[in-house]
Amino acid sequence: MKPHRRKKLGIIIFIAAGLGTAIGLSLFALSNNIDLFFTPTQVAAGEVTPGQRIRVGGMVKEGSVEHDQDILEVSFITTDYNHDVRVHYAGILPDLFREGQGIVAEGSMSPDGTFIASRVLAKHDENYMSVEVKAALDAAGNTTGMPPGAMR
Repeated sequence: MKPHRRKKLGIIIFIAAGLGTAIGLSLFALSNNIDLFFTPTQVAAGEVTPGQRIRVGGMVKEGSVEHDQDILEVSFITTDYNHDVRVHYAGILPDLFREGQGIVAEGSMSPDGTFIASRVLAKHDENYMSVEVKAALDAAGNTTGMPPGAMR
């Protein structure tokens, strides 16, 4: 092989190896930061492994919110009207959080089946529902309890 072709081949191999390494590191970093969305029905079906970071969405079940007055801890149930998931959260809830409203909670499942939330997101007005929560409720075939005029 001629020296100039060997030099070009070396450059091409170096660029390919560098590009492959960059893509591999990027995919690894992204896989650690992706939180998949699950419905309470999927959680009840065992599709989530304990400790896996996920997002769970649904409606806050009426009468399920329990506040601890001494510390900023709250426990509530989120539902898709087929299955329920108990959620524990330590922190300040959004102002728009209340029973009968759609929420998305980010966190992980504990081995006992309770969802430990690191962040709770609430909808911004009475006519909006998270696209993920709406799709989950539609897939469950149950939109009972949705506020009048909610996005369908």
